[in-house]
Amino acid sequence: MTTIAAPRNAEMTGERTHFRRRSVARPLLYGALVLCALLTMLPFVWVLSGSLRSLGEIRSDPGAWLPHHVTLDNFVRLFRTQGFGRFLVNSIVVAVIVVAGNIVAASAAGYALAKLDFAGKRIAFGAVMAAMMVPFTTVFVTQFVITVDLGLADTLTGIALPGAALPLSVFIMRQYALSVPDELLEAARIDGAGEFRIFFRIFLPLAGPAVATITIMSFLFSWNNFIWPLIVAQSTSSYTLPVGLAATSQAAAHVTDYGLMLAGAIVVMLPVLVLFLFLQRYFVQGISGTGMR
Repeated sequence: MTTIAAPRNAEMTGERTHFRRRSVARPLLYGALVLCALLTMLPFVWVLSGSLRSLGEIRSDPGAWLPHHVTLDNFVRLFRTQGFGRFLVNSIVVAVIVVAGNIVAASAAGYALAKLDFAGKRIAFGAVMAAMMVPFTTVFVTQFVITVDLGLADTLTGIALPGAALPLSVFIMRQYALSVPDELLEAARIDGAGEFRIFFRIFLPLAGPAVATITIMSFLFSWNNFIWPLIVAQSTSSYTLPVGLAATSQAAAHVTDYGLMLAGAIVVMLPVLVLFLFLQRYFVQGISGTGMR
């Protein structure tokens, strides 16, 4: 009896020790994650606080985390005198064109590269991979010349079109399409469904996480893009938010209006945060499905 109970008692003691270690390690892990999250949020909290303070209060106490007198004057001046309402509308229009173009083009190209057999398939995928490796600075002169020749300079269409089919979006959709079972598509073909019907009725509903991933990435690309809109937009009527924010800071170069600039930064950041909060679950699923770790 003693020889049987001893190993069992040792096993139970080991389980208790393991449980105690886990019960101690988990709170420490959560505490470290919360601390990292708070440290990451500190700059955003300071920007939000500064946008709600007057210029005099910012200068008198620049390190304050909370405003003594909350004011929305910076946001009012931003939209009334700096034309940020027009810049916001321009950014939204460009972002919609870029996101819609990426969803349509990347979904079709990714599906074709993953599920269809055609001549030059490997060459086409190699071209996509090569395009991902080419830096923008090496092609923007050529893109600008083409944009001018097409008569799209100083237009929102000219700003949006070069980003309407990003190689990264095609790659993400192609990798996700590889995870869709071929048997499912073959069954639809046996039932008489054409490729367009298979693509729209079967593949796209299954590719929701990848579409969400493409939506977030292409929106971020468009919303934060600065160099290309700065080159193409030759008048303030075509400025997007990043270009408008830079123009606002340059206009106040002699007396920097920190409150106005911080309010502009909040306007630029807020749509991105809202979009990510709504699509973050699908974003994680899409990244997992493409094999991008």
